Amino acid sequence: MSNEENNILDYIVAIISDFAERFNLTTTQAYRYLDTNKGIDFLLRNYDVEHTFSFDDVVQDVAEFCHNRGGVLI
Repeated sequence: MSNEENNILDYIVAIISDFAERFNLTTTQAYRYLDTNKGIDFLLRNYDVEHTFSFDDVVQDVAEFCHNRGGVLI
C-alpha cells in the first residue's frame, strides 16, 4: 500500500471515529451507517477536497450526503 493510500485510509478511519462520537454511535455502527448510505464512497471520491476542511465540516458533509441517500442521521 502506498503512502498516499495509507493517508487516505487513516483519514477515513478518523472521520468514522468523529462521526461515531458526534452521533453517539460505536465506531462499528458508524462504519455500517456510512457504508450502507455510501458515505465511505463519498469520502473516497472527494478526498482531495474534503481533507482540506475541518473534521467537523467533513462529518457534517458526509452526514448530509447520507441523509440525502435515505439515512436518518443529520
